Amino acid sequence: QVQLVEAGGGLVQAGGSLSVSCAGSGSIFRPNTMGWYRQAPGKQRELVATITTGGSTNYADSVKGRFTISRDNAKNTVFLQMNSLKPEDTAVYYCNMRFVKPGRQYNYWGQGTQVAVSS
Repeated sequence: QVQLVEAGGGLVQAGGSLSVSCAGSGSIFRPNTMGWYRQAPGKQRELVATITTGGSTNYADSVKGRFTISRDNAKNTVFLQMNSLKPEDTAVYYCNMRFVKPGRQYNYWGQGTQVAVSS
């Protein structure tokens, strides 16, 4: 089993910045991909950004140029720096880790942390 614990988030005015982090523990397999997804009220969960063990990143078009994902492999921790926040970034942000062992894909989620951006 893998446990993911998020920290950070909160309330900020539009144009401001916030950061969130997520620390993984347990039976973590490498290589793996860690990332952030978000879910706004009444909407489906959507990709924000992902990063592989090797450092390859992927961003949703809506956050490109504003959000930066990074990770510390030694600590199994992923970070998301969010700048120039907009009200539409308001959502619960979920940490994700996934990896593949022979014959099976593993996918884990954190509990989520609220990010609220006021206009």
